Amino acid sequence: MVHSFEMNGKYIVLDVYSGCVHDVDKLAFDVMNALTPPLAEELSDDILQKLSAEYSADEIREVYTEILALSRAGQLFSEDTYKEMILPSDGELPPVKAMCLHVAHDCNLRCKYCFADDGAYQGSRALMSEEIALGAVDFLVANSANRRNLEIDFFGGEPLMNFGVVKKTVEYARALEKKFDKNFRFTITTNGVLLNDENMKYINENMHNVVLSLDGRKDVNDRVRKTAGGGGSYDLVLKKLLTMAESRNQDNYYVRGTYTAYNLDFAADVLHLADLGFVQTSVEPAVAADDKEYALREEHLPRLFDEYERLAAEYARRMREKDDEFRFFHFMIDLEQGPCVIKRLSGCGAGCEYVAVTPEGDIYPCHQFVGMIEYKIGDIENGIQNEEIRTKLNGCNVYTKDVCSDCFAKFYCGGGCVANAGIYNGDVNVPHKVSCELQKKRVECALYVECARGS
Repeated sequence: MVHSFEMNGKYIVLDVYSGCVHDVDKLAFDVMNALTPPLAEELSDDILQKLSAEYSADEIREVYTEILALSRAGQLFSEDTYKEMILPSDGELPPVKAMCLHVAHDCNLRCKYCFADDGAYQGSRALMSEEIALGAVDFLVANSANRRNLEIDFFGGEPLMNFGVVKKTVEYARALEKKFDKNFRFTITTNGVLLNDENMKYINENMHNVVLSLDGRKDVNDRVRKTAGGGGSYDLVLKKLLTMAESRNQDNYYVRGTYTAYNLDFAADVLHLADLGFVQTSVEPAVAADDKEYALREEHLPRLFDEYERLAAEYARRMREKDDEFRFFHFMIDLEQGPCVIKRLSGCGAGCEYVAVTPEGDIYPCHQFVGMIEYKIGDIENGIQNEEIRTKLNGCNVYTKDVCSDCFAKFYCGGGCVANAGIYNGDVNVPHKVSCELQKKRVECALYVECARGS
């Protein structure tokens, strides 16, 4: 499978199954787009005739010779060798290696787009007890089999509202490392309201990664990220978040924003965050039902595509000219296709390798499924009880989803978010369409950046 596109004057061809990216001229681009595999030894007269208005026969034949050589080398029109790696399940599910620990189902902000119902997750507000938190660590260790490296993400709501339990959990997990030959990595997500010198010091000493929430420009942020009293949060948290980023030497963190229908010009928000001094950025599209005022809908896609292309051009310029460089998560693409083939084929591992635990000790496939009782898979006291859901999620991959079969981006997204598919389409094998379209555009932009950054 070959995917070709033009962006900002660049002609780019991706060979999907080999992962090879070709930065070509218009002649080669047009010749490749005229071809249908398998390639013959000699170029057909039909293709020569089709391209003759713009190029000479000698030019076309010369390029075709190069294309044929690349094809024989497995770098163009390569065959799918991945499908055979997805073997029929023998019924054994992979061990758990990561946990999203919901230490607080409460929040001191009231973000309009919050999927978590302002932190309550369609239930009652609650803070996780120390007993449940330590029991969750025990569950992770007990269900991790021979996995040595384990991850715990402290999540909410706002986890700093229950920071005492966060610290107890870290201390307890560290005490188990030597006994069970495990290595824990911790992440915490915070809106920054409660950040202070003391907890920042602790975070820097104990958290491998930090996610800081801010949506961009002040007016954009304050329209949707409001305090419990209804005021804007930008001025309340900005200095704290910048201090947090600087205290980590601008590494091992992300400032994470969300864009909505209110700011279709979101590229300005990404650049605003970069210009404030945040080097590691991630601004994500809101996913919501179409009837929500802030929801991103199919009608918005052309405008959003333009924004991603505009952002990609500026991003590549800054990298090329070493001018106010920053890192944008969605443009950081792995051209080697990474060491883990299964991740590229099946995605995040929700419900199997990754689970979420509520303050009550209930276990869900991931943080986005929390509160949807039909997706509850067990609890800390009794362990996993609903193997049917886990088995179904474990069987999800790019070959079980019809829309992924001819999608050039499938090995970069693993088939999309199963939570978005389940929540909005009622089927974990039917990806959320707007999210898919945006993912494809981001992959194109990321490939463009890699081609343009050095030219």
